[in-house]
Amino acid sequence: MTAQKFDMVVLGSGPGGYVAAIRAAQLGFKTAVVERAELGGICLNWGCIPTKALLRSAEVFHNMKHAADYGLVAGQLGFDLDKVVSRSRGIAAQLSGGIKHLMKKNKVTVIEGNGVLVKPGVLSVEKDGKKTEVHGTDIILATGARAKELPHLKADGELVWTYRHALTPKAVPGKLLVIGSGAIGIEFASFYNELGSDVTVVEMMDRVMPVEDEEISAFAAKSFKSQGIKIMTEASVTKLDKKAKSVVCTVEGKGGKSEQIEVDNVIIAIGIDGNVENIGLEQNKIKVDRGHVVTDEWGHTGVKGVHAIGDLTGPPWLAHKASHEGVILVEKIARDKGNKEIKDLHPMDKGNIPGCTYCRPQVASVGMTEKAAIAAGYKVNVGRFPFIGNGKAIAMGEAEGMMKTVFDAKTGELLGAHMVGAEVTEMIQGYTVARTLETTEIELMHTVFPHPTMSEMMHEAVLDAFGKALHF
Repeated sequence: MTAQKFDMVVLGSGPGGYVAAIRAAQLGFKTAVVERAELGGICLNWGCIPTKALLRSAEVFHNMKHAADYGLVAGQLGFDLDKVVSRSRGIAAQLSGGIKHLMKKNKVTVIEGNGVLVKPGVLSVEKDGKKTEVHGTDIILATGARAKELPHLKADGELVWTYRHALTPKAVPGKLLVIGSGAIGIEFASFYNELGSDVTVVEMMDRVMPVEDEEISAFAAKSFKSQGIKIMTEASVTKLDKKAKSVVCTVEGKGGKSEQIEVDNVIIAIGIDGNVENIGLEQNKIKVDRGHVVTDEWGHTGVKGVHAIGDLTGPPWLAHKASHEGVILVEKIARDKGNKEIKDLHPMDKGNIPGCTYCRPQVASVGMTEKAAIAAGYKVNVGRFPFIGNGKAIAMGEAEGMMKTVFDAKTGELLGAHMVGAEVTEMIQGYTVARTLETTEIELMHTVFPHPTMSEMMHEAVLDAFGKALHF
């Protein structure tokens, strides 16, 4: 068997894998990526990007329905579901092709097939029944994750869906039940509700979007309910009985009280599991904990020359987290091998990773919630500012929303920032930069924000934390 030899081999071409490969090539490593499916991984092909394309269609449709609010006249309204889905799939295909171009541009070898770690430094890659060996001085595992399933909650692709099935529906369900109110569940609930589905969301925790700040979660829940989405918290689906064209869902709520809800389709969005199976972890004694590979702060597994990044290594399960982990890991490997150009390298601070949910209204956050900050022992100053106090938001017809900042009262450190409303997923990066630069309230107060913009609310939310708000 002829072996292909490289300095760096990445197993998986998702946002973590392909970015790690590009950075490795930039640093002079002879690099290969092994991929069993589409370049770009789940995020680009079946996750982040195609869902945003669907949600954009829903947003435009929403605006069409409210044309009269802007003094506009629209004709007969409707949508072509096949074309909505086709647009989403086309965008995913376009970007996957873009990754192929980037691999070629950076002289990264793409090897198609299913890769298994035989031993440190060696991958066995199988495609169409043929096996080849790929050798790499360093191997990065970036196999990502998949939708979590439970024995009583299994998807069949027809009546019971994961996110993958929900991306390519044959019809809009008349009634839809979504299990889980994290980012994936809420985004699909928002999309299908906009297209006319009667949507019910079931969440085990005591509130929707439970990782978000409680105030933001409550604000979002109120908005979802006003849009017609039914929300059941502190509840769980204990049974799914599939009929010919519907599913009877048994939902157990507070105090053990059960009720049955019959729907056309169910979306399971209860979390994800790392793709740890059948990639050679066991025989190489790579530690796995609760479905995810265990690494140190740099991405090293403890087995010489074998590393792991991204969703495979656990939360937060975010594409941008995976990409940055890939860069940090590759630069650490390069520095350890004597590259003196790599300076000021630090492990990732997960507290500076922003989270975004693209429902309507959007939700975005970075850093600690107010409750978490208090639990950590901080005395906090909290600022808030409503969208209704912002001229640009009102002019846009997007006056529903709020911003919230959490500061350390002693040092002025920005501990966290939380937003709900239009375009907040674009604005959160301002606070993320602030946290990365370790700015205090002084620098933020003296930052000039352009007028009229929605970003002015970010300034006001800082001012309010210290009793200096100007416009509310």
